[in-house]
Amino acid sequence: MKQVNVPNDKPGIFDNPRNVKRLLVTFFTLTGLMLLIDVFYHKHAIFHWEEYFGFYAVYGFVACVILVIISKYILRPLVMRKEDYYD
Repeated sequence: MKQVNVPNDKPGIFDNPRNVKRLLVTFFTLTGLMLLIDVFYHKHAIFHWEEYFGFYAVYGFVACVILVIISKYILRPLVMRKEDYYD
């Protein structure tokens, strides 16, 4: 599909690199604050490893990476069509 340039189109909020940088700084600051709160928050853990500092952050990151790898190398080849499928 060919992209058409509209002459009176306003730039989006994330077209400005300064806004993207602000968003990333805010995101990483909030992530760091939530990780710091983990020190002061009492966890009602079932297993002893759930009480480790940053356990859920590491667990979530590893789970996300595993999902991406599974979807890229296992699921994508299963559902992908050939390049000339619609011709």
